[in-house]
Amino acid sequence: MIIFRYLTREILLTMSAVAGVLLLVIMGSRFIRYFTDAAEGEIPASILGTLMLFHLPGFAELILPLALFLGILLAYGQLYLNSEITVLVACGTSPNRLLTISLVPAVLIAVLVGMCSLWLTPAGALHNERLIAEQQSRLDFTALAPGRFQDFGEGRTAYTEALVDNQTRMQEVFISERQRRRDGTPESVVTRASGGYQTVDEDTGSRFLVLTDGERYSVDPGRAEAERLEFDTYAVRLSRVDAGDDLESPEYATTLALFSDESPEASAQLHWRFSLPLMVLILTLLAQPLSKVNPRQGRFAKLLPAIFLHISYLSLMLAAMDAIGRGSLSPLIGMWPIHGVYLLLGLWLMQRFQRGGIR
Repeated sequence: MIIFRYLTREILLTMSAVAGVLLLVIMGSRFIRYFTDAAEGEIPASILGTLMLFHLPGFAELILPLALFLGILLAYGQLYLNSEITVLVACGTSPNRLLTISLVPAVLIAVLVGMCSLWLTPAGALHNERLIAEQQSRLDFTALAPGRFQDFGEGRTAYTEALVDNQTRMQEVFISERQRRRDGTPESVVTRASGGYQTVDEDTGSRFLVLTDGERYSVDPGRAEAERLEFDTYAVRLSRVDAGDDLESPEYATTLALFSDESPEASAQLHWRFSLPLMVLILTLLAQPLSKVNPRQGRFAKLLPAIFLHISYLSLMLAAMDAIGRGSLSPLIGMWPIHGVYLLLGLWLMQRFQRGGIR
């Protein structure tokens, strides 16, 4: 029991350090993308924290398998350098016993990855897509930056000089639109108003931007004529972005819903979601023999080949998922041959490891 606690602690501590670094890098990259969108007025800055929180499961399902793989390599590699594994083997701890100890944290990580891939990740991705679609479907004053021209969909560009009354009213508004007449001919519409505010029709739920005291110009491209309209009050309907088709993607569907969906895309998602926890166990089998290093080689001697091994495994899984989604690979075959190849590789390496063939 003492040996079990010691080795498990070494694996988990090293894995946590690796996972923390990888998570910081990936989340930082995604945060910069969202922060850029917020600076350009595409999304309000107030939802950045929510978006990052619901992205965590998607990051975790990819980071944890690699972190555990590297954690076993680095933890056991250090134990080999300190000759601690040699002492344990001399005291009767067999390679199979070491593998059994390694599989205990691996099973815990596989369960966590399974929860992410089968439940949390699609739910979080769906929540974020709905949140972003909702923000992009309307001109939200919280997303406007005074003094800047900003695109808010449907070919519209808006400008406001200032936001007043707790950011509920705009001053000196300019809106440029590209529209089509009923006969299909294009027209450019420019609207200028001294003020504006946002309102919602309680009956239909439609959102309107109400402009006050302004002018509206309509110009047909190629014609030297324009229509001019002066108004005291003018309402511009803000069309919603139709994200229904995108949100119906199997990527956002629940795992139970995918079982009843016979489309190739749904089959690809099912294989991917079940493959990630299985990948954790196979990587543990591969990491056990690869962690053995010669003290003269150093702790990181086999780290680079191991990383390439993980990259090839993950790349083949992604290629198989894409092939299943396109219908060029049968769902009955799926990703199982890939798992089988790496499982056989792990068993072969373990056999050599037990015979002392890996140095």
